[in-house]
Amino acid sequence: MKPLNGLSRVAALAWFAAQVSPTSLAAQSIIEDWATVQVPPPPSLSEVTVAPQTTALLVLDIVQKACNAEVRPRCIAMLPRVQTLLANARAKGLFVVYTLRAGDTRADIRPEVAMRGDEPLITSTPDKYVGSELEKILKDRGIKTVITIGVAAQGAVLHTAAGSAFRGFNVIVPVDGVASETAYAEQYTAWDLVNAPRLADKVRLTKIDMIK
Repeated sequence: MKPLNGLSRVAALAWFAAQVSPTSLAAQSIIEDWATVQVPPPPSLSEVTVAPQTTALLVLDIVQKACNAEVRPRCIAMLPRVQTLLANARAKGLFVVYTLRAGDTRADIRPEVAMRGDEPLITSTPDKYVGSELEKILKDRGIKTVITIGVAAQGAVLHTAAGSAFRGFNVIVPVDGVASETAYAEQYTAWDLVNAPRLADKVRLTKIDMIK
């Protein structure tokens, strides 16, 4: 291939400049395009039927500091629904597991969703499998499916649901049983759970009254 002469170089640079106009450069970054992003349609919810003997309910980080009217009023609003889910789960014999953040204790759990003495308690990072016995506890119990609820949507719920899917569990996330500081965080969490690679095949979104 012959080297470009001076005129050819100018023509090539002019062509390249035309291709990388300010408009096309802006399109390379989501920051510049932020205000123009169209919200996708909401994911569909489905009724789910679970087998109590092989299903666990993971109650993630519903503690006073993370679930209060100042930090996450959306969490306060979901507490009656979580109470109902817990009562139904226990009545049907589902395995219930609680988790905490580092620095929290059992006494910090919201009294509306207090744990029972025989229910396991895990303290870990947003992915509750990291540095804990959670996977062993679930698999020793023969658990195949986990129902994941709690706070924060974009933290413990997203990462523990993903961690569950990556470890081979089927995952159910009732969207009215998770909360965050803003509706947007709950929105992108719901979208990611049913669109991300490997999650889409393992995660189902539902609502608490759609779990049978």
